[in-house]
Amino acid sequence: MTNHPEALDGQSPSQDRKALADATTWVVKVGSRSLTDNSGRLDLDQVANLANQLIALSGMGKQVLLVSSGAVASGMGKLGLKSRPSDLATLQAVAAIGQAHLIQVYEKTFAAHSKHAAQILLTASELDDRVAYLNVRNTLSRLLELGAIPIINENDSVAVDELKTTFGDNDRLAGMVAGLMHDSALVILSDVHGLYDRDPQSPGAMVLSTVSKIDESIEELVRDRKTGISKGGMASKLTTAKFLTHSGQATVIAWGREPDVLVRLAQGQRLGTLFLPQPKSLVSRKRWIGFSTQATGSISVDDGASAAMKRGGCSLLAIGVRDVTGEFGKGDIISVLDSSGNEIARGLSNYNAAQVKMIRGCHSDRIEQILGQCPYQEVIHRDNLTVL
Repeated sequence: MTNHPEALDGQSPSQDRKALADATTWVVKVGSRSLTDNSGRLDLDQVANLANQLIALSGMGKQVLLVSSGAVASGMGKLGLKSRPSDLATLQAVAAIGQAHLIQVYEKTFAAHSKHAAQILLTASELDDRVAYLNVRNTLSRLLELGAIPIINENDSVAVDELKTTFGDNDRLAGMVAGLMHDSALVILSDVHGLYDRDPQSPGAMVLSTVSKIDESIEELVRDRKTGISKGGMASKLTTAKFLTHSGQATVIAWGREPDVLVRLAQGQRLGTLFLPQPKSLVSRKRWIGFSTQATGSISVDDGASAAMKRGGCSLLAIGVRDVTGEFGKGDIISVLDSSGNEIARGLSNYNAAQVKMIRGCHSDRIEQILGQCPYQEVIHRDNLTVL
């Protein structure tokens, strides 16, 4: 299984890798499997190697942020545990101990090069609020100005969900961080070499060097042929890449243990799979709505409304709404589902759930008659709607 020798669309290496090389800010996400040994404990040499590569990127003029897994593995090593705890409370305690050790390992390597590690622990709720979202961006930008390298992770020690995390194994968190920063690219270091053109176990399977657009044919590569359900960690990586490329940002998935992988990528070498940015990118507000928030409810729409939003960039009107799920208020983020139950958009609702139930399927000129007022013609205005 090797890298595909040619880029899609006939682009040369210098052309298709330019989007990555030109990005001034690199967000690097590294998964636990790229930082641990065969026993599941933190591989200190591998962490130090990664830290040295980040220093090298900084020396090449890149601003660097790291989204790093490995807190639980680090804690297991510190406590001498031979297996990963199964209960949530113990996992959170181990993560708390391990996070302190992990940041120390990064700081030790950085300090030798007169750099500082800055620990940032986030939860999903902190990025739901637009003001908090912007505050996180301001903090990260200031840290970069001070010459520090932010080390970002989900706050596992207080997260209420299981340590798979609400962000999705840090892929989504990394996408959020990249979406926060201006002129940034995302490099996902994984335990796979990239996106394969078929089942990686199949004879002749090859890594796609460049993907010009994430369409249905690309998404099919991570779906189970029998169930049609997306499977494995590659699905979450592809979702993140799709969001970022539609935001005008390049994304790479590469093998985390490839020697000097980050430096070689910065030099333009064709490693892993590069997902090219799309020419029409989402503005910051729509990136936040579509990817950095948690939906509080959902509405199902008919095929006409679905097509109008996806192809025409139209607002969602009450007449296209077929069903309402969950409790949400005016101004809350809600998911928009098509007739098959697939999430096709997210947006800020102009009405609460009870009101949407009352006006669903109705023409806009009947809203005042039903509700006694008509402050908005749309359930979700197109300016507050992000098509996924």
